[in-house]
Order: sequence, then structure tokens, then C-alpha cells
Amino acid sequence: MKPRRALITGGASGFGLSTAKALLAQGAQVAIADIDEEKLHAAAEELNNDQILPLRLDVTSPASVQQTVTACDKRFGGLDALVNSAGVIHFGPLEETTEADWDRVIDIDLKGVFLCCQAAAPLLRQSGQRGRIVNIGSDVSKIGCALIASYCAAKFGVVGLTKALAGELAPDGVTVNCVCPIGVSTTGMGQDVLAYKHQTTGANNEAILDATAADIPLGRNPTQGDIVNAILFFLAEESSFLTGVALDVDGGLLSTSTLPGFGDGQ
Repeated sequence: MKPRRALITGGASGFGLSTAKALLAQGAQVAIADIDEEKLHAAAEELNNDQILPLRLDVTSPASVQQTVTACDKRFGGLDALVNSAGVIHFGPLEETTEADWDRVIDIDLKGVFLCCQAAAPLLRQSGQRGRIVNIGSDVSKIGCALIASYCAAKFGVVGLTKALAGELAPDGVTVNCVCPIGVSTTGMGQDVLAYKHQTTGANNEAILDATAADIPLGRNPTQGDIVNAILFFLAEESSFLTGVALDVDGGLLSTSTLPGFGDGQ
């Protein structure tokens, strides 16, 4: 089987960079695209692989997105996979969330996914049964969470977009799936979440992470590897009959519960 040709948005850090490393280990050609040029340069140096194509990308700009896809086509001779990992989060009460705050999150986390899927679709259709899109959702793709309304709205939208595009691209053999992880503290966004929790509660990071792990049925916090493994599965041939799936990668958090009044279930 020929190695994949993949474009990863938000590829200079977090899940994007970890996915790039894993794909390179499989012999893939990988474009890492990111708006942060300093991080992009550092990531390219860290990866140190001639199969890497670093590209500056603003996912909110149709022109920037199209230039990125065109560059992938020119370098790789096509595209088999798109991983939409670029994202931001905003914290704050409803009354204090400005229109600019709202627009930034929706534009990057939802509109950006749409624009990248739209631009990459012709190349992915040509790839046929090898065509893959993996979108990164969140646990709040499926549940509401106070103080991050714009992020919840965007991530719910990503699941809806995933399912719509799964049906539209299926006739050409392209699968579209979504990975919905709980927060991982080692990513940039995970660090932002930790900082906000510390600011709000006064607890230190160790206490916050211990409390989080205690709420997860499997009893531990997730790693980047847990999420990357799910992404790789949806990119693999073994998942070729799965499309429109929004997969929880959460240690059972959203899928299990104790009876009301039973506390921890003991």
C-alpha cells in the first residue's frame, strides 16, 4: 500500500504535530500547516524529515486555504488525507463574551474546518477509497459546558459538518470522521484550560489533574498518544467502512454514569 499524502492543520503543535510524527513513521508525506510561523519552523526542525512540507496557513482565509492545498498537490502529486486539528478556545461568562471573542472561535474552529474540507475535497475524491478526513472535535461536541459557549457551539458544529460531509463524499469513497477527545494537559489548549482552572479555583495543576482523573471511569488522564491512535485508526485502511462517526476518546466519561444519589457508585 502506498504511503499516505496528508495535510494537517494546526500541525506545528499538539495533536497535529503528534499525528505528523506518527504518519512520518509510517512513511507518509505530510504537510504541517499552521498560522504560527515560529512554531512551524521549530516543528519542521524537530521532525527533520524530507517528507515534511511546512506551510503557513490561516484557516479562516479561503485564499490561504486554497494556496495550502495547491502547494500540497504540487509537492505530493495529490492528497489522500486531511486532519483538521487547528483550534482555539475562549473562556468567559455569556455576558462578558464579545462578538469578537465569539467570531474568533467560530471562524477558526468551525469555519476553518469547512474551508479546509471544501478546498481539499477535489483531491480527496480523486484519491477514491484512500480519501480520508479526520476532524478534531471535543467532549463538548456532545455536552454543554458553562463558560465556553463559543467553543461548545463550534465543536457541536464540527460533528454536524462531519456527518453532512460523510454523506456527500461517500459516493467517491472518501470517509469523514471526527475524534472527540477530553482535554489533554500537554497540548497548548490543555495548558490554557489548566491555567483557567487554576485562576478560577486556586488549586495547583497537580490537584486539578488528580481531580480530573478521579472523574474518568478508567481512572487516568488522557495522553496525546490516546488521541493520535484514534486519528490514525480513521486514516487507516481498517476503518474504510466507517464514516460519519464522532468517536469519544474520553476514558468512558460521556458514556457512563452512576445512579443518582449513589455518589461514586460504591
